Amino acid sequence: MTLQIFNVLGRQKQPFEPLHEERVGMYVCGPTVYEHSHLGHAKTYVSFDVVARYLRYRGYDLLYVQNITDVGHLRANEEDRILVRAAQLNAKPMQVVETYTRSYFEDMDALGVQRPDISPRASGHVPEQIEMIETLIANEHAYVADGNVYFDVLSDADYGKLSNRRVEEQQDESRELVGGDKRHPADFALWKKAEPEHILRWSSPWGVGFPGWHIECSAMAKKYLGANFDIHGGGIDNIYPHNENEIAQSESANDEAFANYWMLTGSLNVLDPDEGIPVKMSKSLGNYITIKDALASYRPQELRYFILTSHYSNPVVYSEEALASAKSGWERLMNAVRLVRQQLNSAPESDAGNGFIARLDEARAEFTRVMDDDFNSPRGIAVLQDLTRDVNTLLNSEGEIGASTLAAISETYTALGGDVLGLLPAETDAGGDGQREAALIEMLIDMRGQARADRDYARSDQIRDQLAALGVMLEDRVDGTIWRLS
Repeated sequence: MTLQIFNVLGRQKQPFEPLHEERVGMYVCGPTVYEHSHLGHAKTYVSFDVVARYLRYRGYDLLYVQNITDVGHLRANEEDRILVRAAQLNAKPMQVVETYTRSYFEDMDALGVQRPDISPRASGHVPEQIEMIETLIANEHAYVADGNVYFDVLSDADYGKLSNRRVEEQQDESRELVGGDKRHPADFALWKKAEPEHILRWSSPWGVGFPGWHIECSAMAKKYLGANFDIHGGGIDNIYPHNENEIAQSESANDEAFANYWMLTGSLNVLDPDEGIPVKMSKSLGNYITIKDALASYRPQELRYFILTSHYSNPVVYSEEALASAKSGWERLMNAVRLVRQQLNSAPESDAGNGFIARLDEARAEFTRVMDDDFNSPRGIAVLQDLTRDVNTLLNSEGEIGASTLAAISETYTALGGDVLGLLPAETDAGGDGQREAALIEMLIDMRGQARADRDYARSDQIRDQLAALGVMLEDRVDGTIWRLS
């Protein structure tokens, strides 16, 4: 089956046909670094992490670019978010940027989100932005007004094609204020004149100022991926004005298509305490949970599982019940992986149970089929859960299972649940806390085994009961004691 992607530009699912047969370029709008990231950010970047992982699993040579916005993202009153935060902290603007950029990557690393290949900063690409603005002015798609430069939306006959909005309807919906020097209310800033008190400022042909928010992505995408590339990603809330403006300025400057496939993630919502209805988690509403706070209560894999049980394009509602369900689902997978690897350590070198290999081939084929359907991670997880049911049946059977079969099962979990979904650890990399936890449990099991050998059954039962109270269930078998989390 050919990989299919729902292209927001056109609102239909399309076969994926990259510009180059085996190479893919993907640009994803990154964070504005003025605060700690929250779970809404996690949903977007975990989702695109799986997209990147799956493209590589399918054999593509992926170049993944995700920007860092450190200038130009203004609030409704035209205050720069980073400057506002710097004033609150009595810090330098770039000190704020450095602090929260590091925080963002710490959070992504903790969630198992693989680093983009390139993470360019807007402030480091001002010359490229100025160059693109100059081209837009020369092409009569932009105009200068009192030191500001605006894109002329009426000069682009296709403006609004991503969000399906008519220019006439876009009177004052953008994040830019309607200035008296604009020709049309929907015109947006490419360059803003810096007032004397504005700290972030650069020289330009139009005077001292700073770039607008939208131009950075167009300039950096072109620099690293070319004027036309394969996939552009981001959150659905940025479809207008940010993504719409990216397309307009890029295609007007380069005279060719911008991104061929547009993928946008649904929002992460929380229930409004008064209305009881889902509302978007956001910093502006103050209803957010930082990734750091979430990680204090849940394993990274449990948060990933929660996110991936919803299709990337759909909204998902955060709740303690939803996280508890994700925890249970992840532990079911992880328990099977632990049992397989425990038995593998002492399994005979034989082909016993080799008939199960066909079931693994079936699972891999089904996993690829569902993931080829627009990166359908919920169905991918369902494939793993169905496989886990059969693995548990095999492990609980009385027949011998050879090392080759157990190794193949472990490798399948690693490839599908680990390499693609990022939910399960590789056999040789169980991860810090999990590795220590497993080692301590194994040590207690050995102590219990010695107590039983010494006929100290009271001590043996005490260890078993204490482990059970911690959610660790033991099963004594002919070939030894195995454990699982309840």
